[in-house]
Amino acid sequence: MSDGQIITADPDVPDDGSKESSQLNLDVEISEAGPCRKHVVVTVSEADIATVRGDAIDELAGKAEVPGFRVGRVPSALLEKRFRDEIISDIKQKVLLQSLEQLSDDNSIDPINQPEINVDSLDIPESGDFHYEFDVEVRPEFEIPDYASLTIERPSGEASDDEFKAFRTQFLSSHAERNTVDRPAVKSDFVVCDIVFRHNGKEIRESESIALQLHSELRFQDSELSDFDELMTGVTTGDTRKAELTVSLQSPNVEMRGETVEAEFRVLEVQEQILPTMDREFLERLDCDSETDLDERLQEALKRQIEYQQRQATRQQVLEKITEAADWELPESMVKQQTENALRREMLEMSQAGFPREHIMARENEIRQNAIDSTRQALKEHFVLDRIANDENIECEESDIDHELTMMAFQSGESLRRIRARMIKSDMMDNLEAQLRERKAVDHVIEKVSFTEYEREPFVENDVATAAIAVCGNITTTQVKDAVEISPEDSGNSES
Repeated sequence: MSDGQIITADPDVPDDGSKESSQLNLDVEISEAGPCRKHVVVTVSEADIATVRGDAIDELAGKAEVPGFRVGRVPSALLEKRFRDEIISDIKQKVLLQSLEQLSDDNSIDPINQPEINVDSLDIPESGDFHYEFDVEVRPEFEIPDYASLTIERPSGEASDDEFKAFRTQFLSSHAERNTVDRPAVKSDFVVCDIVFRHNGKEIRESESIALQLHSELRFQDSELSDFDELMTGVTTGDTRKAELTVSLQSPNVEMRGETVEAEFRVLEVQEQILPTMDREFLERLDCDSETDLDERLQEALKRQIEYQQRQATRQQVLEKITEAADWELPESMVKQQTENALRREMLEMSQAGFPREHIMARENEIRQNAIDSTRQALKEHFVLDRIANDENIECEESDIDHELTMMAFQSGESLRRIRARMIKSDMMDNLEAQLRERKAVDHVIEKVSFTEYEREPFVENDVATAAIAVCGNITTTQVKDAVEISPEDSGNSES
């Protein structure tokens, strides 16, 4: 649906230029129905209904076959009686379509979704005016602040050699294989575990064969465990370790928010990482001519990640300042609907910036634990940025999309064609386009503000393990599987 329209015209219906002459005489009442919600009552005059009814009968007369009459010779009264249901349905469809389009053009409603109309419940009267009403979610009304007067702190600094070495190692680790070993686990090894979760001594969930890397933090979708590496260092096959977790206050399971859960890890295997050999096969898989070519691309990828971090720090401050006055309420239904979409877009942006899967999954689980508050803020940011993009005529070009897909293809080691096909299949192209448009809107604001700079935090290797499961119940899906493809057997892993 296009912005500013309640319903879209049928593209197969030709424009005969008669729109002005066939305007309906509408009486429209619009009232507030809650946060970002309008209640609309529409009255179509009896004369207009009669005109549409006559047109429907005339159209039917030219094709209706009735025994005893030639086509085109059937009396109108007989047609109206014999085909009453078909005529009423045709009138209803035409009146709704035309009146909604006219309503969209003539009234200052800025809808987000299609109106909620129970078409089957509507009845076209034999005489008198036709009334119908509906609720529709609309964009909030607000004023854009003068962002040219803002002053923002911005992190700066080029990547050091040590940072590049750490980044290179992490990149190679993301392409590593795993080999089962018969020794105690050490930091950065993987342990394959069955995990049992208990609350007040009662088992609430069990997950089998989950591969977890020994990092300092283990992050589930609705909880996290500190010092995970210390807990699991030294374990061997058959060992068991236990720890307590606190369920996030933003968990979808309301009854379990803030509750303490015991997690029992039963070790099935210990696995070590085998980094890839820098041979021609590996380089060709990455579409690199040489190790030097790979390093140049990694330098570019690291630069993108630093720019991402700088952009996020700057973006956060910019959005905080321009949304300070955004104290309007958002309906819970809208927040719930947009939670997954907002999450998907951030995961996509991290994938574009070249972050490895374990970083993206860790961020995903962090966001899920604070989904309600973060989504509410993300929605407000979206409305503000969308308004700025509209006001400044900012659009996402096809070349912008091609550039992002190319960078994603290099980072994942996939072909550009496969990346594009997967994005289309998972319905993420619209997310990508919207995300790039919002980025351009942020960049537009950034061009107007003033800056003071400070030394950025250096790049460090990831030290968070992730499990794409919730402690107290499944959450529908992991968006990382859309942003960066993960094979089914790795769906619970922190690394492939």
